[in-house]
Amino acid sequence: MAGLGRLEEANALIRLRDRLGSLGVNAELRDNNSALMAHRPGPGLPVWVFVGYGGAYYSWQQAERRHLVDDVEGAARVLAEYVAK
Repeated sequence: MAGLGRLEEANALIRLRDRLGSLGVNAELRDNNSALMAHRPGPGLPVWVFVGYGGAYYSWQQAERRHLVDDVEGAARVLAEYVAK
């Protein structure tokens, strides 16, 4: 069952990556699809995104920022704004 959870988390990150790409954010899957690295448009460290909280949330900034996995559109918008700062 744990493998299925990881597959669902990977698929959630793939959906977020694809949506970020349509918003012009360069993001790539890392570490066997267990993390997403979103690049900033200018100088600065990339933002690492994970699926956490039992698969319910995308989280970043050391889990201080998060958004529901079920709302990939909203998560992509919030993350795109965050990366642009």
